[in-house]
Amino acid sequence: QELQQGKATLMCLANKGFPSDWSLTWKVDGRSSSSSQEESRSPRVLGKDGHYSWSSTLRLPAVQWGRVGSVTCEATQGSQTPVTETLRRDQCSQS
Repeated sequence: QELQQGKATLMCLANKGFPSDWSLTWKVDGRSSSSSQEESRSPRVLGKDGHYSWSSTLRLPAVQWGRVGSVTCEATQGSQTPVTETLRRDQCSQS
């Protein structure tokens, strides 16, 4: 239904992070997201266990989504190895 309205929305949720300065970024087919894509980030939330949660939303034009092979959410903090999660478009239902 959303694709029929001309857009596709993806959300990345990161839980149990510490310290508080992790950042979430998006890569579309291995490249950093571009100006044609709309990104929004939530403020970090401190849980009762002392760890943080964040989320980031990426909105793509439906035409671009139809050409995408994969979208990756990357969590980075300082010099630590990034934590990534990749979604392939062919894993998503089109119904």
